[in-house]
Amino acid sequence: MVLGELVAQEIEAVTGEKVDRKFYLAGSYICQQALENGRIDGYVEYTGTALTAILKQPLPPVGQRDAAKVFDTVQRLYAERYAVKVEPGLGFEDTFAMVVRGADAQRLGLKTISDAVKVAPQWRLGVGYEFEERPDGLRGLEATYGLHFRDAPRVMDLGLLYRALGAGQVDMVAGNSTDGPIRALGLTVLQDDRHYFPPYEAVPLIREDSLRRHPGIQVAMDRLAGKVSAEEIREMNFAVDSEHKDVGEVVRAFRKKKGL
Repeated sequence: MVLGELVAQEIEAVTGEKVDRKFYLAGSYICQQALENGRIDGYVEYTGTALTAILKQPLPPVGQRDAAKVFDTVQRLYAERYAVKVEPGLGFEDTFAMVVRGADAQRLGLKTISDAVKVAPQWRLGVGYEFEERPDGLRGLEATYGLHFRDAPRVMDLGLLYRALGAGQVDMVAGNSTDGPIRALGLTVLQDDRHYFPPYEAVPLIREDSLRRHPGIQVAMDRLAGKVSAEEIREMNFAVDSEHKDVGEVVRAFRKKKGL
């Protein structure tokens, strides 16, 4: 929601035209369908997700997942297949993150995913629906690290993952590195020490026909390129998700700080 609002406000500032916001499309697959059929003109995606989940391209070997190469492949294939432009990155990655309670990490000395292998057989895992099915998701993670959990993962809506972790219903969740609750709940992100997850650079995807009709959109995208750090998006997510601040006000304050 924060990134969608940021893109919308910047387009409105540049073009003077009102942007219709559709923030509650559930996940990348639904967003991609809406982009293809013209229900939306653009949205923010992550390059690793685009590569594997949308474009169905094989993951490069572990250790060879170069961010620039992934971006180039995604940009070329979106143009060829969908007539969609992959815009310059916003400035941060939002990787998958294996998250545990901070107290557990401290008590057990857990810093990396490899550290968790020894305790995983006693632990319960919580994941979102997409993570269970994606080629860059659960099965590859388990194979890369040799992870084995107490029972089958509990699959739930993303919004419930951290609630379940905090309530002790699960012991580890597959979240995202910029999720606001990580800071709010004092959770710990385990380092992906085997570099399993591919790059997840945040990039706006815009239909080429929309860019032709509204050339100011490209100006807005160029202005946003490289402007957002991982810490800044984490702070904005925290303000919206945990402090329940209005997303429009949070984004306006950020844009003012950045001189946008």
